[in-house]
Amino acid sequence: MFMHILKYELKNGLRTKDLIIWLILFPIILGTCFKIAFGSIYEKTEKFSSIPVAIVEESENAAFRQVIEGIEKSDEPFLKASFTDKEKAEKMLDDGKVEGIIFTSDNISLTVKEKGIRETMLKSFIEQYKVREKIAMDAINTAPEKAQEVIASLTSETASSCRDIPLTQGNPDMYIQYFYNLIAMVAMFGCITGMHITMQNQANLSPLGARNNCSPVQKSISILACLTGSFILETICMVICVSYLAFVLKVDFGDRLWLVYPSAILGGITGVSFGFFVGSLTHIGEKAKSALLVSISMLLCFCSGLMVGNMKAIIAARIPWFNNINPAAVIADCFYCLNIYEDYDRFITKLITMAVISVMFIVLGFVTSRRKKYASI
Repeated sequence: MFMHILKYELKNGLRTKDLIIWLILFPIILGTCFKIAFGSIYEKTEKFSSIPVAIVEESENAAFRQVIEGIEKSDEPFLKASFTDKEKAEKMLDDGKVEGIIFTSDNISLTVKEKGIRETMLKSFIEQYKVREKIAMDAINTAPEKAQEVIASLTSETASSCRDIPLTQGNPDMYIQYFYNLIAMVAMFGCITGMHITMQNQANLSPLGARNNCSPVQKSISILACLTGSFILETICMVICVSYLAFVLKVDFGDRLWLVYPSAILGGITGVSFGFFVGSLTHIGEKAKSALLVSISMLLCFCSGLMVGNMKAIIAARIPWFNNINPAAVIADCFYCLNIYEDYDRFITKLITMAVISVMFIVLGFVTSRRKKYASI
């Protein structure tokens, strides 16, 4: 009987419009909008790129040229140099094609048009080079036979000091959190399928519930079969959502995508369990109950940062414990931990939290649903 109920639960779920709209179409549309809105912001505003600079050689400086050539040979060079004359360099600076002009003479100098982070980085580079050059010249004057060795050392030290040292091996794009929260939203919208379980197993909520309560099947078996069907449907929706983001929209989830899927699936189970529990508490109609659950889910997603990126940080500063019990925040944090942290400690903690929340909702939902008694049906 369990498999019979499960089969029809799956068929019924696939015919439910709410499932198609909220769990498949809506996240695809919203994810596409997110990609259009945030897809290139990080590359254009946050991600470091080589600083274009013009170099005017007023006098020959072989050591400095070697340093520049060494920097440009790296995979992600700090500078993108153009050797030119003074007149052309000034025009390039005025047109915004370069961030500054480096004049090489007895005393290397820098000319910039504006003050900013990139200009400050150029100034720091020149100052660092001057210090190293002075040390090198002192060494050459002391031991002229080691001049080439000193210049090579100066080149390698200056070039290596300008390399990019990433803080994490994951995707540092801060806007990816919106996609994390999108997956969390899909998971929380699984509450709609969880709500339908109570609608069809309580006689006072729907005609189908009345018929099910008249059947000889144990209520626990019926509810368990319906829960299993909802979990399967939600799993399909979560796999579609993650696959669309990762392979169609090319969202970078880091190098552990294979762990994103089980995290999303467990998040979907949490959402279904949440809907099952809340649905068993109230006696209002199906539409009103759907509206209530969607509103609660959206509020939890808002607190997790779906609409305002730093909302989770604001809440953490004022109500530190709330993010640890907000299912949407816990689900989104799973993906964040996978992307940013090298170890699995925080990730496993979030998974355990989701599992505990899910079990708690399921147990409470079972207890509440099974205690329903009817004088007549």
